[in-house]
Amino acid sequence: MKYILVTLFTLIATVSFSQEKDKEAQLLAQKKANNYVYEANSLMGNDDFVSAEMAYRKAISEQATSVAGIYNLGNSYIKKGSFDEALYRLDEAAKAATSKSEKHKAYHNIGNVLMKNKKCKEAVEAYKNALRNDPTDDETRYNLGLAKICADQQKDDNKDDKNKDNKDNKDDKKDQDKKDDKGNDKDKKDQDQKDKGDQDKKEGDDKKDDKGKPKDEKDNKGKEDGKDKQQQPPKPQPGQLSPQQVKNLLEAMNNEEQKVQEKMNAEKQKGVIIKTEKDW
Repeated sequence: MKYILVTLFTLIATVSFSQEKDKEAQLLAQKKANNYVYEANSLMGNDDFVSAEMAYRKAISEQATSVAGIYNLGNSYIKKGSFDEALYRLDEAAKAATSKSEKHKAYHNIGNVLMKNKKCKEAVEAYKNALRNDPTDDETRYNLGLAKICADQQKDDNKDDKNKDNKDNKDDKKDQDKKDDKGNDKDKKDQDQKDKGDQDKKEGDDKKDDKGKPKDEKDNKGKEDGKDKQQQPPKPQPGQLSPQQVKNLLEAMNNEEQKVQEKMNAEKQKGVIIKTEKDW
């Protein structure tokens, strides 16, 4: 029993000693970190940004949760114009902060950086978070009002840009429709000309015979041939007399008949009958 009590006492003493050592180490680290922060602040006052940044990083390496070191490093980036780095560090400071005062300062500066980056909508939320941790800060409240005005203006600008884009798209569509209409008109005109050409060709082909010669010439030739045939006397067919031959024959017959008549008259006077035969 006595042995157990001694062992327990020794264990408690060891744990207490270890805790004391850890506490001393933390206090020493915090002291070193604060010293580095103090040094860095002095360097920032002399506009020695590079040395100040190194000192703030040493403070953070001594105590990773050093809100002062992280916060001040973020502020140094603001002065250098490195806003993305500043936002990263200030966000770390807001998360590491244990007091409302620390959180308020971190969120307030986050809002300022966002305003510099023209991110007004995000800045409004940052200032609201700052006021949740310190509702009495009039500077934060004033910045919140400016951020809201800026956010509304950006919203209107975006709306105008969207309407402009829609208008441009409609104008582009109208221009395209006009181009399409012109193209269709041109295609229709070309098609009409092609159809007219095909029709003229067809009419030309209709006026040609199988040998490719114009039918009009053939018809005209036929008409001319018919006219010539009408003007020229028809040629007698084999075995037939021509009109001229018939005329001559009739004249001869008339002459002959006249002679016969004269002869008959003379015979009548003599009382003799003469028989006549027709050659025809």
